[in-house]
Amino acid sequence: MRYVCPICGYVYDEGKEGVPFSALPDSWTCPLCGAAKAVFAPEQPAAPAPPPAPAPLPLEQGPEELSPGVLAALFSNLARGCEKQYQAKEQALFAEIAAFFQASTPEVPDAGVAALAAMLREDVQSVYPALAATATEAGDRGTQRVRVWGEKVTRMLQSLVDRYEREGEAFLRDTHIWVCSVCGFVYVGDRPPELCPVCKVPAWKFDKVEGRASR
Repeated sequence: MRYVCPICGYVYDEGKEGVPFSALPDSWTCPLCGAAKAVFAPEQPAAPAPPPAPAPLPLEQGPEELSPGVLAALFSNLARGCEKQYQAKEQALFAEIAAFFQASTPEVPDAGVAALAAMLREDVQSVYPALAATATEAGDRGTQRVRVWGEKVTRMLQSLVDRYEREGEAFLRDTHIWVCSVCGFVYVGDRPPELCPVCKVPAWKFDKVEGRASR
């Protein structure tokens, strides 16, 4: 039996490894991206029956309906995209707009780990499938690619938050947190991966998170 990581595509082959996947400890993680054992799924046949398509997102929704926090994230991502394309002037403008909306973002009353975990689950289970359906209906390959990257990053965040809920601060003790500056992939370890498991940029594109507040 073979089990596949949905984030980086690593395959755990029981026949080659000599250890059943079920016998691995719950603390086992993907050797490439660090995803938790719980996110792995059995390898599917080459042509599985497609699941029912979720309802597309309403296309009439405009930026005027987005909150300052969402707009801050949107323009920050646009700035990152311009950085990747070496468009320094556009990057600076998008970063300035992102900073404006970030300063306008009110504090979230319930910003606990449990609330974050619930939001990540909702994104993985409902939001990204709906976005995929919308992009497919519109024939928008660019959005599909962004959706794939975003879903993988979100799945990794969900895996890390679930692990934090189980292990607490011990999970982050004596280690570092690295964030890919291109796609936002988060990695916990002494060093960043040689290549980002999501967008494949080299390790030097990762930023180390400094100054985490202790609880």
